[in-house]
Amino acid sequence: MDQAAATVVTRQCIGPDCQNEAGTLQCPTCLKLGKESFFCSQDCFKRSWSEHKAVHKTNGNPLHNLFTPKVVSEPDPATGHFNPFPTFSFTGSLRPVYPLSAKRSVPASIPHPDYAKDGIPRSEQKFVGRNNIKILDKNEQEGMRKACRLGREVLDIAAREVRPGITTDYLDECYPSPLNYVHFPKSFCTSPNEVICHGIPDQRVLLDGDILNLDVTVYHQGFHGDLNETYYVGSKALADPESVRVVETARECLDQAIQLVKPGMAFRDPGNAIEKHAKSRGCCVVKTYCGHGINQLFHCAPNVPHYAKNKAIGIAKPGVCFTIEPMISLGTYRDKTWPDDWTSVTQDGSRTAQFEHTLLVTEDGVEILTARQADSPGGPVSMAIDANSEEASKEVNGQTEGQTATA
Repeated sequence: MDQAAATVVTRQCIGPDCQNEAGTLQCPTCLKLGKESFFCSQDCFKRSWSEHKAVHKTNGNPLHNLFTPKVVSEPDPATGHFNPFPTFSFTGSLRPVYPLSAKRSVPASIPHPDYAKDGIPRSEQKFVGRNNIKILDKNEQEGMRKACRLGREVLDIAAREVRPGITTDYLDECYPSPLNYVHFPKSFCTSPNEVICHGIPDQRVLLDGDILNLDVTVYHQGFHGDLNETYYVGSKALADPESVRVVETARECLDQAIQLVKPGMAFRDPGNAIEKHAKSRGCCVVKTYCGHGINQLFHCAPNVPHYAKNKAIGIAKPGVCFTIEPMISLGTYRDKTWPDDWTSVTQDGSRTAQFEHTLLVTEDGVEILTARQADSPGGPVSMAIDANSEEASKEVNGQTEGQTATA
């Protein structure tokens, strides 16, 4: 990352009725809360304390983080668009652009999953046998192949429309898929820039220089086919070395993990390969989300974490279907969820990329059910390895990662 030339910044002291320029002195409590508060002197800080400390009560109250105030910005008079969470502390430059379009309707003639009506996937909530890893018979395997072929077709249709100037809501018109799964309001997930996953399609216009993950899941004749890819939006994204680094690293992480899949592979093993490769590129692996079993259920056993030294249980056997879907960040592996209860972003606002395939374990290896076709849009881009990425790799390998993942 290029370091901009240093510039002199003047700040106003925030002490009440103080007209002086601020120095480098900041309130230590505000620093812990990630808030800037510059004062001109220690004496001014002391005089201001009785009034200034009120700022900490709002920011330091844990309920403030759990329950975001029900405040929205004023709609733009020209477009009617607005930010539904203006008081939320966003980690990057991305903002939601509402209102969302009306919920898509699915014709009654198409078989619906059990959550389509009320948003509750009851079939996934059973307690007896919930950790059992299902072995699919030949007919079930063929059902998965059909669902995954359709998923690939749908993802490719949506990806061909990705370009600067369109909205992610426009892309959502392509196909209704995880619609209303645990009340998800849209048909698939669109996750630009610092959004790790589960981004909700809205009215934000894609910009030249964005990167965008599209995550499609098709439900067909009782089976789910799940896949996603990250795409470059416009020529500026392709010309940005950092965007290319995170996207291509995520792509390579998935490819290397798939090479391990065969009968007898432990489900904890892909994480070792993924994290090793991500660190070699100066990137981090997001730990909160993992790959999962998939068949007649959208999410089921096994869990497949993407980080090293995980505690996943189970061994791959012929007939097992599951996903691997590493989420790779240029910065921190820690995440934060927007008040919509879905959109997950990096805590430092750094860019992130993800790729996913649905896999079927065969007698002698693996079948990639969602494999790219010869005419699939996107695809690998050459990545220059420079001094900046090597330095980032050293920093990543030297940091202590104390968080354990939740599957």
